[in-house]
Amino acid sequence: MPESPARRCPLSSQRPTLADVASTAGVSVSTASLAFSGAGPIAAATRERVLAAAAELGYLGPNPLGRQLRSGRSGIVGVVVGDALRRSFRDPVSIQVLDGLVSTLGEMGLGVLLIPGPSDPAEPPVDPLVLSAGMDVAVLLWGSGTHDPVLEALRRRGVPTVVVEGIPEPDVATVGLDDRRGMTELVQHLQSLGHESFACVTLAFDRQRGDGFVEPERWNEVVWQVTRRRLDGVLDAGITPTAVYETPASLVEHGKTAGFAILSAPQRPTAVVCQSDLLASGVVLAARELGLRVPDDVSVAGFDGLDLPWLAPDVLTSVAQPLAEKGATVGRAVASLLAGEMPEPVELAVTLRPGTTTGPAPR
Repeated sequence: MPESPARRCPLSSQRPTLADVASTAGVSVSTASLAFSGAGPIAAATRERVLAAAAELGYLGPNPLGRQLRSGRSGIVGVVVGDALRRSFRDPVSIQVLDGLVSTLGEMGLGVLLIPGPSDPAEPPVDPLVLSAGMDVAVLLWGSGTHDPVLEALRRRGVPTVVVEGIPEPDVATVGLDDRRGMTELVQHLQSLGHESFACVTLAFDRQRGDGFVEPERWNEVVWQVTRRRLDGVLDAGITPTAVYETPASLVEHGKTAGFAILSAPQRPTAVVCQSDLLASGVVLAARELGLRVPDDVSVAGFDGLDLPWLAPDVLTSVAQPLAEKGATVGRAVASLLAGEMPEPVELAVTLRPGTTTGPAPR
């Protein structure tokens, strides 16, 4: 039985080149190149002739890889999301920040390479893409801690980096939030309502992503800066939480698990302060299933300022952060680094937004 002829890849070496276009248009290769770049002295009629020749031959433009090699740039910004993508894309905070960032980078003609974090503590902390992928600038969306392995790997490569909600350092651009003060104001708001007994539901302390109550001796061992600052903000209000519950990620189900554990305890707090709105909404759902009234029996508050219509009739009391503006600010920091400038650290303001899930402490 005769063998079937090999199928030819449509992107083969037979595709037209810039030299073919130049020959068809009757111009030099350099003139044809100017027609595509839109720069330099070239007559309009000549440009039209070159573009018509390109259309006739099916030539789509210069090879982008060649352009990258000539310019020394990839046109790509590597965005390290800090968690598995399947979790990150369930979090409206990540999505809205990415939307603001991608929109800003798109206006500059830059593409984005999403780089996930490890989904399991047993996995290597640094994704291979961090070590090898072509990128002009890197963005760490999850605030790094001290001696962060991803940041250290980027430093070794000499990749300019923007750290979001991390530690300000001289060699990186930083975009942060005034979240520590925001959490203090949130607790003070609850104190003004008569609350004295507080529990906290936190984001992960470190890459081990614990799930459960944390003893007080570990409260000072938080590595990830977002968790560190927001817990410090609670302590700054002068309270000692009756319980601190660490969750693996900002997801509703983790908040619900924490809520069941906290609200089923013999000494139930009157207020539960959460480090994200998704965690807080999970605590509200747990309270409902336990037959508790929010806020009559327990007040619940979060952080982010998300619109969560599925939680109706409740509207979370929250500390709102400017999510889209945060992404756009990161994009502007990228532009500064590409221009060879180190931007000043930026700290975005947050705003207390009272809702229906907090009220006077029960008597």
